[in-house]
Amino acid sequence: MNTIFRKSMLSVAGLAFAGGVFAGPIAAHANPVDGKPVAVAVQSAAPKPQGEQSHITLNDEQTANVKAIIAATKKAGLPERAAVISIATSLQESKLENLGHLGDANDHDSLGLFQQRPTSGWGTPEQITDPAYSTTAFLKGLKQVDGWQDMALTDAAQTVQVSAYPDAYAQWEQQATDLVAQYWNS
Repeated sequence: MNTIFRKSMLSVAGLAFAGGVFAGPIAAHANPVDGKPVAVAVQSAAPKPQGEQSHITLNDEQTANVKAIIAATKKAGLPERAAVISIATSLQESKLENLGHLGDANDHDSLGLFQQRPTSGWGTPEQITDPAYSTTAFLKGLKQVDGWQDMALTDAAQTVQVSAYPDAYAQWEQQATDLVAQYWNS
C-alpha cells in the first residue's frame, strides 16, 4: 500500500474514532430510522495518474526487471512511490527491457532499463545493463530532486532523466502503480 494512501486511511480512521467518541453517546440514544447500517464513502487522497494511460503485457524478463527495480528501491530504503517512478520511467525508456546497443536505432549510447548513457556519467556499459546498478543510479538521481515525493511522476522522472519527451512518463503511472502493488510484498 503506498504511503500517501496509508496516511490518508489512518487520518480517516482517526477522524472516525474521534467522531465516534464525541457523537457516540448521543447516537446511542437516538431512535434508529430503519435499523440498517449506514454506508460512508471514503475518498482516497492518493494521486491520480495524469492523462491517457498506456499498458503493455509483460513477459518473464520484464517481470524479473520489475522485481529487480523493487528490490533495489527497498535496498536503498526508499518508499513505494520511488519504485513507481522508477518502473514508470523504465516502461517509457525501454518497456522494462534491459537493452544493449541497438546499432543505428540506438539513441546515442543509451543502454539498459533506463536508457542511461555511459558518456553522461551513468556508469560503464556493464554497470548500466545491470538492473540493480541502473536502478540504484536512477534512485540516486531521484533522491537529489527536492520534493520528488510530492511531485507529479512525470516531473520527478524528467528531472532525473532529462528526456526530449518530458511528459511521456505520465502515461505509465497506473501500470507502474499496479506493478508495485502486486510485487512490493512478494
